[in-house]
Amino acid sequence: MIRYALACEHGHEFEGWFSASTDFDDQKGRGLLECPMCGTREVRKQIMAPAVAGTKRNSPDLPPQARAVMMEALSKVRRHVEENFDNVGDAFAAEARAIHEGRSEDRGIYGQATPLEVKALVEDGVPVAPMPPEPPKKTEVN
Repeated sequence: MIRYALACEHGHEFEGWFSASTDFDDQKGRGLLECPMCGTREVRKQIMAPAVAGTKRNSPDLPPQARAVMMEALSKVRRHVEENFDNVGDAFAAEARAIHEGRSEDRGIYGQATPLEVKALVEDGVPVAPMPPEPPKKTEVN
């Protein structure tokens, strides 16, 4: 994975992770990149020093505004999945594999799977992704 420091035309700075160095240009050319804070598609790479592995973790926390925007976006994704996909519960791995192999109706699903089941699906090329976490309840927030 390659991490790029990105910025939008409005000066918002954020990171992007790509499988290969050509993926940024490809996704930008197809209009798939957008700023997570304002939604503009005018995104560019910034100059970035190479990451050097060390023993200390120097990862600053996100600014509160960026964290709020990210959490809201994740909540929207989760709501969309829950409202539009079939919940197959703990049969997720078997159903995902059946859909991938054409033995079951092609549709969006979600549910639960063990880490070993997920690993096997990924190794076999079955597209899976984790669900965004549930947003904290108002009573649980400081």
